[in-house]
Amino acid sequence: SNQIISSMCSVMVAPSWQDEQELARNQYERMGSDVTMQCGSLDNEASVSWKVNGTDVKAEHRLEGPRLILTEVDLGHNGLYSCFQNPHGERRDTIYLHIGTPPREPTVTCRSNTYPKGFYCSWHQQHPTFIPTTFEVDVTHNLHSLQVQKDPDHKNRCRVRFPEVFSTVPYKVNVTAVNALGKASNTISFEESSIVKPDPPERVTATPVRFNARRLEVSWHSPATWPDIDNFPLKYFLRYRPLIREQWQHVELSDSTSHTITDAYAGKEYIIQVAAKDTEIGTWSDWSVAVHATPWIEDPLPITSTTEVDFSTETKTSPIPSSNAPQKAEPPVGRAARLLTFFSPLLLGMLPLFIW
Repeated sequence: SNQIISSMCSVMVAPSWQDEQELARNQYERMGSDVTMQCGSLDNEASVSWKVNGTDVKAEHRLEGPRLILTEVDLGHNGLYSCFQNPHGERRDTIYLHIGTPPREPTVTCRSNTYPKGFYCSWHQQHPTFIPTTFEVDVTHNLHSLQVQKDPDHKNRCRVRFPEVFSTVPYKVNVTAVNALGKASNTISFEESSIVKPDPPERVTATPVRFNARRLEVSWHSPATWPDIDNFPLKYFLRYRPLIREQWQHVELSDSTSHTITDAYAGKEYIIQVAAKDTEIGTWSDWSVAVHATPWIEDPLPITSTTEVDFSTETKTSPIPSSNAPQKAEPPVGRAARLLTFFSPLLLGMLPLFIW
């Protein structure tokens, strides 16, 4: 608690006041109340002046000898207050004022996502207290107090091992919130079977089935946190719908981690999720992360014509024309045809000689 307060002070107070802060004493007061701060052990006749965070106190207040009285304090009154004895201005006291509220009854929930190994309990305050608040947790079963382990990854969570499996004796969990202004507690009780709730299935995939426009192959893995899938099998609940509709379709599956959807709308994108539950006790998990998939769509054949194909072939095999080439392409001719075209005028001129 002191470490938390010290950390808060170092953030809230300017570095120039660090030495003064280390000497300060903490004073916690309820929000909305009137607060009196006493300047050390000075008697009632002493004359003092006050500063907050190094500047003169300007908030609504009044002085009564060595005492500073603040009315209806709020979070704006938080700070480092120093008092100085007149007329020489010697510092006599330093107070760090923390404004907050006493805790209210915490909300407590317990759940087993690692059945049959154990369960965890978590808690939170529905209303902030603005000052450091700690929590005391006590778990009993069959009149025995159970060992509670702090969860390393979650601030307001603890873990408890099941002392025995298949017990019908209820567990009782008490959580008490404590801070400098008060405390409040909440107690819940439950049977083992009612708190079993697996984590959602993992690695959900959905893939189209080739040449089938209405099928999707869905597969998933059991949650990694579930410790003994062989002796404590899970069943699954699959839901799916096309994005164009709001209504889900459901399939319940026993001890299977795959399913083929056979009634999908052709060409429509689907959203798919899976939940898990112990086959005998407990409740369904939350839904898995949603995956999206579209059934197989046949690729349309490209529409082409002979002219286009020939043109394509010609442009691939013919050289690029120069800038002064004719705009209209001439038909390609063979080597013999070109020679005949070249000699045709000469042969036609000589033809009368042969006739004559």
